[in-house]
This record gives sequence, structure tokens and C-alpha cells, in this order.
Amino acid sequence: MALSFVNSFQSEWLKTKRSAASWLVLIGGCFIPLIMLAAAFVNFGSLKKVYDTGTFWQTYNTHCWQFMALFLLPMGVILATSLITQLEYKNNTWKQLYTTPQKLLTIFFTKLAVIVTMMLQFFLIFNIGIYLSGIIPCLLFREIPFPKEPFPFIHILQYNAEFFLDCLPVIALQYLISLHYKNFLVAVGVGMAFLLAALFAVQWEYGYIVPYTYCMLNYLGKEVFESSYFQHINIHFLAVLYFVVFTIAGYIMYITKKEKG
Repeated sequence: MALSFVNSFQSEWLKTKRSAASWLVLIGGCFIPLIMLAAAFVNFGSLKKVYDTGTFWQTYNTHCWQFMALFLLPMGVILATSLITQLEYKNNTWKQLYTTPQKLLTIFFTKLAVIVTMMLQFFLIFNIGIYLSGIIPCLLFREIPFPKEPFPFIHILQYNAEFFLDCLPVIALQYLISLHYKNFLVAVGVGMAFLLAALFAVQWEYGYIVPYTYCMLNYLGKEVFESSYFQHINIHFLAVLYFVVFTIAGYIMYITKKEKG
């Protein structure tokens, strides 16, 4: 069973090479760091003061995640998940896939595993981009000092782990929708509608029931969770719970669907 899963995963991973989803992960991971680097060159006169604060990495990491968490990350997850899932519909290869000696269980979960792995790849690229965009001005200009404090690896790892958990329910729900509908625009349209609803729900008393709000709520942090209706809510636990529920629901819908491609 394990060997079958590994072989299936390798096959699914090869399909993503040079696909729109792989380019989206690469460009999406580099986009904010490149913007921040360009902004550093534009505001060159104030860079020395920024790097001398002693809290450069923490502040810089927070600024990079501000744009990513509030909109770009959930939007990227919606697009990437839909693109990867729709590869079989786009290439009309579902029937070929079902002729291979693979169980439906293996097909379903290897595709999901590829999507989750690509999200991990995105996080890796994004964080490498943050680090490089932070030190490049120091390497190019002698008058810009290196940050005084060491790179907060543990803090940033924890920060990323939380955002990754917050993405899981979006991945699972988009996977469910993309498997159920052949039209790529339907899957993306539903995802964008949920994301738009999340932008309004984030200020709602019960906004935590909308899983598309979790990245936003995580970034807003104390500003939101100090309020009376959020202080006892663990959104990361809810994210994992939603992920499990959506994954089980997606699998049941997949195996009971009469026309599978």
C-alpha cells in the first residue's frame, strides 16, 4: 500500500511540472519579497535606521506576511488547488488514470498530498525570499549594516506552521469542489465568493465559523483575539477539524460520484 502510494505520488507530481500551478507557486512565493526589495531601494535613505532597530527580522517578517495573509495566500491556495485538481479534466485523462491499477483511495489522497506538498513548497520559497530580500541591501551597500539580531528561525517556523494549518481547510474544500465540477471557473468562482465573504466575516462575532477567515484572523492576532467573542477560540484547532471533515466529505462524494471524469 505504501509503495503504491509513493509511486502514485511521483506520477502525480510529474504532472505538475511546468504547469500553471507550479508557476503560480514560484511567482506567488517570490512576489512579496520582490516588492519589499524594490521598496527598500526606493526608500534607501531610511534603510540604515530600519536595520539598526534590533528587531528588524521580526518587523520585516510581519510586514511581508501582512499582504500575504490578508488576501494573497488564501487566493493563491484557491487558484493552485483548483489548477492541480483540474489537470485531469484539462488534459482529458481521467479515463486513462482509472485504467491504471490504483484504488480510488490512492488516487484521491495522492492528489491531495501533491497539493499539500506544493503549499509547503510555496512556504519554503516565500521564506527564502523574505531572507534574501532582507540581506541583499546589506550585501550591495556597505553603509547598510546587517541586522543586529540573529535570524529568528524558531519564531518564523512557528509563524509559518500556524499559517499552514490555517490554509488546510481551504485546500480541502477547494479540492472537494474542483473534483465535483469539471469547469475550472466554477471552482475558482466559489472559492473567491467564500474569500469575499471572509473579508466581511472577519469582523463578525461568529466569523471563526468561516474557514476562509483563519489566515486573516491569525495575522490580526491580539487585535482580534482580545475581544470577548474570540479570546477562547483556537482557530488552528478549528482549521484541522474543518480539514478532516472536508476531506472525508470530499472522499465520500468522489467515490459515490457516478461520472468520475
